[in-house]
Amino acid sequence: MTKNKRITLYKLLSILLALLVWQFVAMRVNMDMLLASPVNVLARLFSIWREPGFFSTVLFSLLRITAGYLAAFLAAVILGIAAGRLPILEWLLWPYVVTVKTVPIASFIILCLLWMDFDLLTVLISFLIAFPVIYSNVLAGIKNTDPKMKELAALYHVPWGRTLLYIYLPSVKPYLLSAAAVSVGMAWKAGVAAEIIGLVDGSIGERLYQAKIYFQNADLLCWTLIIILLSVLSEKLFLLLLKAVGKGVEKL
Repeated sequence: MTKNKRITLYKLLSILLALLVWQFVAMRVNMDMLLASPVNVLARLFSIWREPGFFSTVLFSLLRITAGYLAAFLAAVILGIAAGRLPILEWLLWPYVVTVKTVPIASFIILCLLWMDFDLLTVLISFLIAFPVIYSNVLAGIKNTDPKMKELAALYHVPWGRTLLYIYLPSVKPYLLSAAAVSVGMAWKAGVAAEIIGLVDGSIGERLYQAKIYFQNADLLCWTLIIILLSVLSEKLFLLLLKAVGKGVEKL
């Protein structure tokens, strides 16, 4: 058995074990209103998508969280590269990055509710939570670029574009992939949290809040499972896209 197959097998076994623990606890509680069993949640999952508005709800949150994340990614990559080259820019951005990293996300959500339209809340919160993670990793990648390679490029007057492609980007790549893997899930968690607190109409967060109000534990867990699936799929697709772009750049 190959290493990848073993890893996949271990992951499947760990999921099975988690489901068995969940089923055992649900049987001990014996009250669906407090904790629905995985069997009931799975059954609800197969019926919930037939309800009116299901796909529009998923699409509503998916588009806004994705928009906020992509905006954060582009801004973080551009500013991270620029800050790595210009120390003054790094210091100018430092208080903003530290503030976004340290202030509780709930505080940002409440402030944003005072300043902007509810429909844009998910976009901004997803942006804020993802930006510092990606920016910090890109900046670290730029700073850890081999100094000998940079000196060589300067010595032979290599154009900035080629220096970026062949010297800086290979150094940034592992940092960027790591940041992307972490920040996608964070963007989903923060985006849905913003929808719950802001009661954004037509969103997944609103469905979660309604499930909580009416003690629909199966629905609550079902929507939570949907969020996990969307987050994992978004992460895998985005990483595949990044790797494909990286391979295309390497062939230039």
